[in-house]
Amino acid sequence: MSQNVYVFLAEGFEEMEAIGTIDLLRRAGLPTHIVAVGIEPRVRGAHGIAIEADLSISEVYSADAIALVLPGGLPGVTNLEGSQRLSQLIHEVSHEGKLLAAICAAPSVFGKAGLLEGKEAIAYPGFEGNLQGATVSSAPVVKSGNIITAKAAGYTFDFALAIIEELRGKAKADEVASAIVYAR
Repeated sequence: MSQNVYVFLAEGFEEMEAIGTIDLLRRAGLPTHIVAVGIEPRVRGAHGIAIEADLSISEVYSADAIALVLPGGLPGVTNLEGSQRLSQLIHEVSHEGKLLAAICAAPSVFGKAGLLEGKEAIAYPGFEGNLQGATVSSAPVVKSGNIITAKAAGYTFDFALAIIEELRGKAKADEVASAIVYAR
């Protein structure tokens, strides 16, 4: 069974959230793959930074995943919502009880998909109304069931460390935080 973490990038993604999360997950030894949601492997972020993806979304299967990660950013989140393949993967991974994680505006993708019912979640201020079925938290990072959500780019390290803690344990998350001299 594969143990891959897939981070999905669509045109207009929030660079800090994507790059910071990918970096910390890889520091933790998690096999983390950058996935282009669009046709082109090169994806441009909301602030003009382009990233070369490792994979196309057509190369990703839920059976190979331990987690799916969605960075925020606009119009990145709108473009994520427009991907039927991503929607299919999210539902498969959720059904399998694997980890789903989203930050900033991206938790709205889970809300609109009906996956936050009865869960606690957070999103970028103004996007809370898209967390259908969830109890909106005041915490900057929230784990509820198999879903981790985070408020905004300013909490990227906390978001990534929460994913690491869930997948590799608190000791590994603390080790990564210490290595970058980050106080949790």
